[in-house]
Amino acid sequence: MSKEWPLWEVFIRGQHGLSHRHVGSLHAPDAEMAMKNARDVYTRRNEGVSIWVVESAKITASNPDEAGAMFEPSESKVYRHPTFFDIPKEVGAM
Repeated sequence: MSKEWPLWEVFIRGQHGLSHRHVGSLHAPDAEMAMKNARDVYTRRNEGVSIWVVESAKITASNPDEAGAMFEPSESKVYRHPTFFDIPKEVGAM
């Protein structure tokens, strides 16, 4: 009986970027092979400077259907919004 390889999510940091972005998924038996496969599949044209692979089963995510309850606390804290503060003229355009 064959066991299916786990699914891995792949994140690449581009040569001109500061953060990693999700580029796709792949199956691999372990992290080392996932990294090699990600390099071969997602950076064929020398697009990246860094790769992250994360086993999909290890990711914990919020449910978009429950976004109201999840993000409601931020609505009651208006002082966290940038419009709450006055910006001095000396700062100029942000």
